[in-house]
Amino acid sequence: QVQLVESGGGLVQAGGSLRLSCATSLRTFSSYDMGWFRQAPGKERESVAAIRSSAYLTYYADSVKGRFTISRDNAKNTVYLQMNSLKSEDTAIYYCAARLARPTSVADTRGYGYWGQGAQVTVSS
Repeated sequence: QVQLVESGGGLVQAGGSLRLSCATSLRTFSSYDMGWFRQAPGKERESVAAIRSSAYLTYYADSVKGRFTISRDNAKNTVYLQMNSLKSEDTAIYYCAARLARPTSVADTRGYGYWGQGAQVTVSS
């Protein structure tokens, strides 16, 4: 059974940083596009960042561009999300997700077949 396990969430003051990790049990991790999504209370789940299997192509939501960085380590089957200059509006549950690589939008939640359990990120103002 495929497992995605997020870690690194927590409480941080506005302007601070957190690094999320998502360790996976995917046997062919390098064949998967990986995404980070978030869901705030009362809001729909939204795409935050994604990285294609090649690791050369990344996507960021406009709201996080210049502050968040997604990366992956294929040797460790892990994807990361470095979050800097955090704002109160970044408060949400953050989920990592995986899908076999395909030439469609990485921001579409419907394309991801594997999801982690989520990590809470709370930014205090």
